[in-house]
Amino acid sequence: MENLAENQNTNPTEENFEELLSGEFKTISRGEVLKGTVLRIGPDWVIIDIGYKSEGIAPTEEFKGPDGEIKVKPGDTVEVLVEKTRTPDGLVQLSYRKLQRRKAWEKVEQAKETGEPLEAYVLERIKGGFAVDIDGLRAFLPFSQAFLRPPKNPEEIVGSTVRVQVISSNRKRNNIVVSRKNVLEKELEEKRRELLESLEEGQVREGVVKSITDYGVFIDLGGVDGLLHVSDITWGRVKHPSNYFKVGDKVKVKVIKFDREKGKIALGIKQLTPDPWESVAEKYPVGTKVQGRVVSLTDFGAFVELEPGVEGLVHVSELSWTKRIKHPRDMLSVGDQVEVVVIGVDPENRRISLSLKQVEPNPWDVLTEQFSEGMVIEAPVKTVTDFGVFVEVMEGIDGFIHVSDLSWGRIKHPSELYKPGDTIQAVILKIDREKERLALGVKQLTPDPWESVPEKYPVGSVVTGKVSNVTDFGVFVELEPGVEGLIHVSEISDKKIKTPVGMFEPGQEVKAKVVKMEPEARRLGLSIRKLKEDEEKREYSEFTKEQKGGSITLGAFLKESLAADRKK
Repeated sequence: MENLAENQNTNPTEENFEELLSGEFKTISRGEVLKGTVLRIGPDWVIIDIGYKSEGIAPTEEFKGPDGEIKVKPGDTVEVLVEKTRTPDGLVQLSYRKLQRRKAWEKVEQAKETGEPLEAYVLERIKGGFAVDIDGLRAFLPFSQAFLRPPKNPEEIVGSTVRVQVISSNRKRNNIVVSRKNVLEKELEEKRRELLESLEEGQVREGVVKSITDYGVFIDLGGVDGLLHVSDITWGRVKHPSNYFKVGDKVKVKVIKFDREKGKIALGIKQLTPDPWESVAEKYPVGTKVQGRVVSLTDFGAFVELEPGVEGLVHVSELSWTKRIKHPRDMLSVGDQVEVVVIGVDPENRRISLSLKQVEPNPWDVLTEQFSEGMVIEAPVKTVTDFGVFVEVMEGIDGFIHVSDLSWGRIKHPSELYKPGDTIQAVILKIDREKERLALGVKQLTPDPWESVPEKYPVGSVVTGKVSNVTDFGVFVELEPGVEGLIHVSEISDKKIKTPVGMFEPGQEVKAKVVKMEPEARRLGLSIRKLKEDEEKREYSEFTKEQKGGSITLGAFLKESLAADRKK
């Protein structure tokens, strides 16, 4: 032991004599609790003035806290327990720890009876839970009683001071079991009660994200959970709440609905800012060009976000002036930045109609300014069909030439004349601005041959042409491109013919007499029978002249003509 006797006061003072003369000299008993003042702190012992002729000593180790630091300093007043009235060095043997331990046990047992929480310092993680220190007493905190919900890192509480409730204790066995969970639950319930009493609709509160679902986020407001529905996160479109939050985030929310009886709380974040639709009419008047981002595509159009919370619809019919769009994805993709024109605003129903095509002039307006009916144009062939040819008159606008307007003559198929890529010259026949149709013609570049048919092929004239078509009711003969005549089956021969099919071939040259003329209906009637009758009459006339006045009967002439035909 240190040479502590040197510090003992062996020289009587006036105070000592007065104490001796008055007979009031105090005695010290073992187990007595005294108050003293710390005089000096050594490596092994702490010297304490207990108000008697000699000082007391207590082990320095007993003044160390759980962290190993000495908790007293010279001049501090401490309570100690007398263990020995005199040591060999004449000092009083004191114990700080045993007194603190006795007080601690009294405190623990009282807390067990009353249920009052105590402060405990978490020493370390041990099997099944944690070791904690309560005023120098080692206690056990089971893992199941350490948290309301197990955290990702349970050891995060090691080295911290927590509030616990004593659930069992045995001084003889030196055993104490505590619960932090019970304290937390009571604190949570108290916070919940206070929160529910003070909570009102319209309040702005701060909370912590507890969990995230497809339909919203649960926010812990301090013992009470509220639901932040996905539709109340932002004025804009939300794909999933996880894009905005993660568990543990601190968020500021507004109480938008509170059912006190059921304890249900509806929260909102977008309500912390003004509704953007309140100023939509002023910000986006009809006719305004605005920038936006494509956020969704549907069969009927594309939704474009003009600002967070404000979306407009570009209907599929407003995507292009000239292209036939089956689906918006043929032109746009989600995320595209586009310029659109506002064509309708309905703030009450939160709708804005937009147009992509109206950003540019309508090409049909340009067409009507640059072209007119009767104008001759050149254009490339885009498509050849059974019923006609499509040509590109200008970007985005096609003109159509019907098969009947390709030639004055008969055409089996337009591909006989044109193929895609050919340059074609045509006349504008009609511009239909309302229906957005442009009709063209090629045959109109040359005069209509039927205008001269009455002069060129009068009734009674003999014509020569080529068979263009053979039907059951007659034979069509082309006299020139665009002009055809019909030899009806009854006009082929004086004999009865059921059908001319097989009698004539396309391209075969035929000679006939014009017997009927209808220029307005573009009809020309021909007859082989009448031509043959005329020829027979002419031959008969010529024959009679050759007889020089001789007489011959018609019967004899016909008999002779028949004999001549047989010889042929």
